[in-house]
This record gives sequence, C-alpha cells and structure tokens, in this order.
Amino acid sequence: MKVLFATSEIAPWVKTGGLGDVAAALPPALRRNGIDVRVLVPRYPALRQAFPDDKAPVVAKLGDFGAGFAASVLRQATAPDGTPLLLLDCPAYFDRSGNPYLGPEGRDWLDNHLRFGLLSRVAAWLGSDASDLPWQPQVVHCNDWQTGLAPAYLALLPGARARSLLTIHNLAFQGLFGAQTLAELGLPATAWSMHGVEYYGYLSFLKAGLHYADAITTVSPSYAAEIQTDAEGMGMAGLLRDRADRLSGILNGIDTVAWNPVRDPHLPHAYDADHLPEKRKNKAALQAEVGLKVRDDVPLLGVVSRLTHQKGLDLLPAVAPQIAALPAQLVVLGSGEKALEAEFRELAELHPGQFAVRIGFDEGLAHRIEAGADVFLMPSRFEPCGLNQMYSLRYGTPPVVRATGGLADTVIDGVNGFVFKDATAEALLAAIERAAAAWRNKKVWRAIQADGMRRDVGWAEPALEYAALYEKLAQ
Repeated sequence: MKVLFATSEIAPWVKTGGLGDVAAALPPALRRNGIDVRVLVPRYPALRQAFPDDKAPVVAKLGDFGAGFAASVLRQATAPDGTPLLLLDCPAYFDRSGNPYLGPEGRDWLDNHLRFGLLSRVAAWLGSDASDLPWQPQVVHCNDWQTGLAPAYLALLPGARARSLLTIHNLAFQGLFGAQTLAELGLPATAWSMHGVEYYGYLSFLKAGLHYADAITTVSPSYAAEIQTDAEGMGMAGLLRDRADRLSGILNGIDTVAWNPVRDPHLPHAYDADHLPEKRKNKAALQAEVGLKVRDDVPLLGVVSRLTHQKGLDLLPAVAPQIAALPAQLVVLGSGEKALEAEFRELAELHPGQFAVRIGFDEGLAHRIEAGADVFLMPSRFEPCGLNQMYSLRYGTPPVVRATGGLADTVIDGVNGFVFKDATAEALLAAIERAAAAWRNKKVWRAIQADGMRRDVGWAEPALEYAALYEKLAQ
C-alpha cells in the first residue's frame, strides 16, 4: 500500500498546532504497519536548513500547472526516523520567516490561495498518471484546508487517479478566498457551484475537500458526530450529514517516545507510575523555575495552550480569586488573544508566588508543566481531539476537561480525570474544586493517576484503523 501524506506542517520543524505533531508521528506508525507512506510538505526555511540541497536532491521539476502558480521543484529527503519526505521547493511561496500562514504583522499572506493551492495541486499530480515518478500513491491523505483542494483536482482533472482521504483537524479553519481565485487556481468554471468549491460566494478549500474526497475522517469519534450538528458544524453540517456514509472518527494518538516521563530529556527527574515521588521533585523544580513558592501542600494547576475563546481559557480569570482561595497555584504557558494575554499577566501580578504566566511557547517548559503540575486544565469550548490531555494522562497529571470532542473520548470523570459539561466559569470551578478535593486524598489520587498512566494513548491502534481505511479505499 502506497500512501502520500500531504500536510502544511510537520514537527519539529514547522508546527502551529496538533497537525504538526500528527504529521510527525502518524506516518512512522503507518510505516511500522508495512505502509509505504511518504510525506509531502513545503520546504519552509526550517526544512531548508535541516535538509540543504546536498541532502535533498531534486527528483522532479514540476511542470506548468497553468493558472498563476510560481515555478517549483520537488526534493527528496529522509527524516531522522526514516520517514521519506517530499519537499515542495518553491522559494517564492515558502521561503518566508515565521508562521507558515501569517505575515510579520500577524495577517494572512495575501497569496495563501496560491501557496496552498500549489501544495494541493502537487499532491494531486503525484496521485495521478500525469506524474512520471516511479513511486505513485494509491491513496492521497490530505489534512485540513491547506491540502483540501487536492481531492478537487484529483476529481476534476483528466486521467487515472489515486483515491483521496481528507482528515479534518479543525473545522473552524476553512480556507476561504474570493471568487476570482477560481481561475488563478486552474479550476474549471463548472467547479463553481454549491456541489463544488463554492461556499456562500467564496471559494473554500475545506468545502472542496469535503465535497470531493472519497473518504473523510476527523481526529476523534465524538468530533465526527458533533460537526454533523448545526450547533457545531461551522456552517458545513448539512454537507457533512450528506456525506455521513464516508465520514468517520479516528482518535489521534501521541508520540510516546517524545512524551515519556521515564526518558524525557526536558525533565530534571525521571519517573513512572511506580516512582511517583520523583514527580513531586519535578513539581518543586517547576515552581522554582517559574517563580512560584515551592510548596507541596497545595495543588499546582497547569495550562499549556493557545489563549483563545475556543480553548475556553477566558473562563479561567473569572474564577481566579476562588482558585487562589482554595488554595491552589497556577502556571500558564501560551499565547493568543492579546486581551486574554493581558488578563493572565495581570493575574500573575495580583498573585505573586501563587500564579505564574509565561506568554509565548517553550517546548521544554511545556514538558515540565505536564510533569510538574498536579492537575492540567483544558476547558475547551470545542476540541477536535486534543493532545495535551493525553500527555497529561501519560505523565500522571489528571486533566480537568470539558465534555467535548476528543476530550470526551479520552477522559473519564473520576476515573482518570475530571469532566464538566457546561462552558461556564462556574462549571469549570466546580470541576477544579473536585480535583483539588481528590488530590488531598492520596489513595484516591494515586488510583486516578495510575489509571491514566496505564492507558494506551500511542499511535499503534489509530495507525491500524487508518491502514484498514486505506485498504478499503484502494479496493
């Protein structure tokens, strides 16, 4: 089975969210199951630095795809874990600093439709008989809107083609562009309809993928059900209901090598379920690192997240006085909405030694928060899958989560964490209070920790589910 995994991100080189982690971990897991998978990703500066020309030879000079696409070539490289990479080298589009989607001022690049249209077009080219490369995939596995046009190109262009699969990592990001981009992207005029790429007067990359893909997956079973409802479907529930026979949810896994408290190089003290006193040492080290009072007699709550409305982090400042009065400590790592960043900075100033806030992202500190916190907070309003709750389970840090998406699929209230239903500050506080009460009962707490640390949250089972889906598509 030959599969092309097309993605706009791949950790550790390019990552803005869970997609980067999935692109780094799922393909190697698939390869362990005998699938010949290759990852197509733009050659951003970090990948250019990691794989210079002498380590990434050109395997194809990409022809004229028409429309307004810039010239490009395809390079071949190998990731440290042995996964073959196909690097789309187009300096005019991808040799830019910072976020792959945003310019220095924080706004979308004006040519994102061409940048990710080209990525989609090349994915479709590789999956068609137009490609003259000896390796040709039977399935093109696309991810989110950035590769959403690939199923459309495969369906609309002539010639034999691979089957297509689109995975939705977050339905909220839909890749919307003006109607004039249809011609720029080399799509036929017939594609401009509600049964095509048109979406309320815009061209939507994601809608195109949802309409034309041979199969659709989401990153958790609960999210697959939620997005078919008008309340959670982000305007696309009708289309998803119409394609329900091709839609399924496969729960993400996590990289259990990178996220392993026994061998985590970011931690000052290694530990496992049988050596939890070492976890307390990580707590003390974390408290000292972020400027909290070093105390073992109060629970330490941890947050590593984008500070956004979606993640429910706006609920936390509203109950900060009650958290301080429990008493409990809080450490927050993340960035996002400027007003929310300011609120968290203010909390740290109001509660020195009890609340600590680090705006930005630090991979090492993220690991140390997972290991050093007693409780991890994820009050998301919606969460397609979520990875941090699974990191938390593996690190013996019971999560407090809202019952949505992958959080509902992985956390069981009172068994391996704490679950609340309503997206309100009051419901969040009640769950935190229950967690703090359980933390004070060491026997109960050890049982909750042990249950989470026992669970298999790796990629072995999801990889088997994807392999079965690939086989079904390729028949």
